[in-house]
Amino acid sequence: MLDTAWGKALPGVERLVRKAARAAIRGAKKSLTVALADDKRVRALNKRDRKKDKPTNVLSYPSGERAFLGDIVLARETVWREARMQNKTPADHLAHLVVHGTLHLQGHDHETSDADAERMEALERRILAKLGIADPY
Repeated sequence: MLDTAWGKALPGVERLVRKAARAAIRGAKKSLTVALADDKRVRALNKRDRKKDKPTNVLSYPSGERAFLGDIVLARETVWREARMQNKTPADHLAHLVVHGTLHLQGHDHETSDADAERMEALERRILAKLGIADPY
C-alpha cells in the first residue's frame, strides 16, 4: 500500500482487492501486483507513460508473462471522487476498477473498437455480478 490513507478510509481494502482480482483472473496460478497509491503518484505515472498530465483512476502495466500478469496502480482520491459522482460505494467502485485493470492485463481492450468495449464491459458485468456488485454502467 503506497498510500496508507486507503487502509484508513476503507478497512479491509487489501482483502477486497484480492477478491476482485481473483474473480477476474482466468485460469489458475496467475498473479499480479496491485498498488494502492494517491493521485500525485498516479498523475506522475500517467504523465510519464501515457503523456497525460492528470491522475486517472487505474493504470495497468501488463508483464507479457503467463504466470505474472503485471501491475495495476489505483489513485485513491480519483476513485473516491468518481464513486461519489456515480453514487457508488468506494468499495464497489474499487472492486470494479480492479476487475477492469485485471482484464486489461489479460489483453482485453475498450479503446480500439466499440465491439471490444462492449465485450469487455459485458465480462466486467458478469464478474461483478458474481461478487454481488451492481452493474457499474
